[in-house]
This record gives sequence, C-alpha cells and structure tokens, in this order.
Amino acid sequence: MRKFNNLMEIITHRRSVRSYIDKEVEPEKIEYLLDAFRKAPSAKNLQPWKLIIIKDKNKKADLSIACNNQSFIAEAPLIVAVCASEEESYHNMGGYMNSFPIDIAIALEHLMLAAVEMGLGTCWIGAFKENLVKGILGVPENIRVVALTPIGYPGTNAETPERGRKSISEIVCYEKYCD
Repeated sequence: MRKFNNLMEIITHRRSVRSYIDKEVEPEKIEYLLDAFRKAPSAKNLQPWKLIIIKDKNKKADLSIACNNQSFIAEAPLIVAVCASEEESYHNMGGYMNSFPIDIAIALEHLMLAAVEMGLGTCWIGAFKENLVKGILGVPENIRVVALTPIGYPGTNAETPERGRKSISEIVCYEKYCD
C-alpha cells in the first residue's frame, strides 16, 4: 500500500476507479471509511444521512443496472449508497435551498479520501435511476438517494488518467465576482 506524506498527496492521487480485483475489503478498513464519513460537517450539525453497505452479489448486479448499466460497479466487493432525509436537513441554506446535497457531498468526499489513504478505489456514481435504487435497497419514499460508490482494491488499468484542472487564477476572484 502506498504511503502518503500529507493530505494534498491523497487529494492529488484520488481518481475514479472503474475496475476492481476480487479481494474483500477488511472490516477495519470499512470501519475507518465509515468513521471518516461520520466525522464530516453538516449544516447545523444535523447529519441528515444514512449509509447502506451492499455486499450481496445479486443486489450489486441489480444496482449496476440501476446505475445506467455501469457494470464495473458490481465488480467491487462492496457498494455504499448514501441517502439523505430532506426533513432532517437544514432547509434555508443561502436563504433558498436545502443543505442535504452539500452535506452528503462533503461526507462522501471524506470517505473517498480515506479510501485512497487505505489503498482502496472509489468512483462517485451520480448516474442512476433513484426509483430503481430505492426499490432494490428498500429506501422509503421520503428518503433521497444522493450518490453511490463502489469500494475495493483497484484492478489493472483501473484508474482514469489525471485530468487537467483550471488554474487558480481562472477560478478565484478577490473582493468581488470577476469574469
């Protein structure tokens, strides 16, 4: 397992992994990832989330279909589905929106960075049919499925190549919005 010297190395090394080897993720690593998720901030500390851990082969196959036929998802030893309660989240973020998508994004990124640290691969899955995922996992109507991620040891050619990023000067303004 590669050792990282600091958080920036972990952030830089993170990629979307789309191939996994047939090796179970150790329970202590799963607990570490879940703890990283759990420690994330949320608006007003409401923590409006629930995680579903899926290891069952048939459910993983069904989920890969519900995720727009992304078959690589079923290769991973486990899939995490991240759900949110709109009712339990902050409703007035910025004076106009619900906080749950942002709360989930922050927490899932905590989990994904912890996965890199542990030598594991993940891939943010936002392309899915929520009604199908809810049916497979028994998610109540009032709960939203926000994202899924497979988790496992990367296979050969698993990682996407490094993709460019805009320069800081292209994305940062000082004192007022700039073009």
